[in-house]
Amino acid sequence: MQTKTLDHVDCLIIGSGGGGYPAAFFLANAGLTVLMVDPIGNLGGNCLAEGCVPSKAIREAALVRGLADKFTGFGLRGDKPDVDWRAVMAHKDRVQNLRYTQHREDIESSAVVFLHAEASFLSADTACLRTPDGKERHCRFRHLVLATGSRPASLPISGAELAFTSHDLFRLGADLPQPRRLVIIGGGYIGVESASMLQSLGTEVTLLEHSSQLLHGFDSELSSHLYSSLSQRVRIELSADVLGIQRTGTDLTVNYRQHGQALAVQGDAVLMATGRAPVLPKGFEHLALHIERGYVVVDASLRTSNPQVWAPGDVNGRSMLFHSAVRQSLVAAHCIVAGGQAVDRMRFDAVPMTVFTEPELAHVGLTAEQAEAALGKEAVLVTRYAYATDSRAQIYNDTQGFIKLVFNLRNGLLLGAQIGGMDAAQLIAPLALAMEQGLGADALANTAFPHPLLSEGINQAARKFRP
Repeated sequence: MQTKTLDHVDCLIIGSGGGGYPAAFFLANAGLTVLMVDPIGNLGGNCLAEGCVPSKAIREAALVRGLADKFTGFGLRGDKPDVDWRAVMAHKDRVQNLRYTQHREDIESSAVVFLHAEASFLSADTACLRTPDGKERHCRFRHLVLATGSRPASLPISGAELAFTSHDLFRLGADLPQPRRLVIIGGGYIGVESASMLQSLGTEVTLLEHSSQLLHGFDSELSSHLYSSLSQRVRIELSADVLGIQRTGTDLTVNYRQHGQALAVQGDAVLMATGRAPVLPKGFEHLALHIERGYVVVDASLRTSNPQVWAPGDVNGRSMLFHSAVRQSLVAAHCIVAGGQAVDRMRFDAVPMTVFTEPELAHVGLTAEQAEAALGKEAVLVTRYAYATDSRAQIYNDTQGFIKLVFNLRNGLLLGAQIGGMDAAQLIAPLALAMEQGLGADALANTAFPHPLLSEGINQAARKFRP
């Protein structure tokens, strides 16, 4: 890996996750001098270090084990496999190490100068870069891409330090034992994904959620679809206000209030899954950025209130997803190369959201309620496709699911989509493409999707559009 640094660069990029490295490679290929710094020392950011990739490696182990529950429906017989937790975690580590090796090769074959360092700001155009061995050097920059990401957030309650976070569970080399009885605080995507995968691996799980539904802010039908399935495996307590955590012998007790009643639940471990908070470097005040609720405010080109600073990814709080950060990073890079002109714009409404529970959920764009509030009920048409009628779902004995499409009745454009059930995370991709490219019912109805796959359900739902 390169250790050379530059004292003056066209662009300094702080953070080498999804918000950082796509811009770095694009700008370097365009001929700009680019220095990228990151405290992890490799590409991938939180997604690879403690998020998307390692969590899905564990989730796949859970899915493979869960296949045994479906054996009898296919005329098969056999025992459900035991779980070797250390081997599951070793698989996770292997995947992380493999991707880190690939990323090192990407850096070494590029014109990007990469430095393993923490960055802080000395002025509006100068950063101090401190390497793990304590050495410091200063770097001046013309443009700055601030892609510093986010970290797990905790509730301000007594005993919060007794809980572990997604960082502790998914980081490279994580050595947490498998919980026997786990209490999860938070019913967002991190909470429900963790509940689903760990229960499938044999952990008894209780999930406490403050709001009256899982995945607060999601389409209510998607939330209900997940609840009806997950609650058969996981104890779910909604409208639960967590008050504190305390040690009780070898267990942990989580105290909470629900509908005015004081309650408690015990487990041998507690996962704090209460969202993520932005990370801002020391001295960021020198940049004179507009900050709201702790996040950096950006426009559609990812530009901040400082015309020389762009802030893609979690640090702006607009869409805290790795694939969104990648697109944001490229939007920022396109505008930097164009001399700061807004030649590209981020469509946050066209970014798909996926939840890797069992069953999967996915959505993009507006819900029916949001569309009706924006355009009027008479201007919106919702069409549906039920998995129960689908050949792929019938073959797989997994018919509990649906595809829901939200159209503008006046022009046929797709306004949003929600999917609950098998393969939802894959199925949302063509619908996100349709939204990004301004396609509608006609294109979705008249594209030949392969048979027998659930993607045909998109065809079927779109063919129900009648202006």
